[in-house]
Amino acid sequence: MKTGIIIPCYNEAKRLDVNAFVEFIQSHNQYHLCFVNDGSKDTTLSVLQTIKEQVTTRVSIIDVKKNAGKAAAVRSGARYLFNKQDVNYIGFIDADLSTDFNDFKKLVDTLHNNSELSLVYGSRGKGEGHIERNVFRNIFSKMVKMIVFLILGLPIEDTQCGAKVFRRSSIPIAYDTPFLTRWLFDVEIFIRLKKHFGSKNIMNKLHEQPLERWVHVEDSKLGIKDALQIPYKLLSIWFSYTVLQSLNFNNTSGKLITLEKTEGMYTKTAA
Repeated sequence: MKTGIIIPCYNEAKRLDVNAFVEFIQSHNQYHLCFVNDGSKDTTLSVLQTIKEQVTTRVSIIDVKKNAGKAAAVRSGARYLFNKQDVNYIGFIDADLSTDFNDFKKLVDTLHNNSELSLVYGSRGKGEGHIERNVFRNIFSKMVKMIVFLILGLPIEDTQCGAKVFRRSSIPIAYDTPFLTRWLFDVEIFIRLKKHFGSKNIMNKLHEQPLERWVHVEDSKLGIKDALQIPYKLLSIWFSYTVLQSLNFNNTSGKLITLEKTEGMYTKTAA
């Protein structure tokens, strides 16, 4: 059982706990760390290279020259690890270790012990764990949660938790095509899995596991401006995965409709 962990990094030089990553990978032979440097403008890449120098065989660095967002960074890491035939489980955590390795390992254990599951993900809204979050983020997350519930129609407490682990076989389902959004790709993942497994069976493939510890670390890359756009972005996801895909497969003229996105707008061509 080998697990690959993706750690997306954008300007994380001051927040990366080098010792924590090194100590973990040195003491866990069945894990592989895959850092994705998402076009950082600081010394993040140098810090990552310091980690790799200490454990060269089980640490990889994907250096993306231009910042593309967390969604693209995680997707790059997932596709890279999928090509490693000895990796059975692939997950991701935040670079600031707001979810620590102990919690992540428990997610992996749950997935390993239940062959029916395709995805196990952490939850900051369940259980009695030590959860720290500022007031604004707490209120805003509750609003987002309501919108996400209306979109997914699934009893999921926390879609946006930055700790998830997938069974290898589910990686092509979740990551084959690029995501529409830079930050809300978790919602897109759940939509893709729901479409693949079906509404009746999807919750048998997912498990939401309470975290024992989660601490919000300041200097988040998601600013207020980005946060205020979340409701609009969620509506765009719903529209793209329902209305536009429905149009694509239900063209009354009998012609195949192709939707192409250009500068944020969709144009429709028929063949």
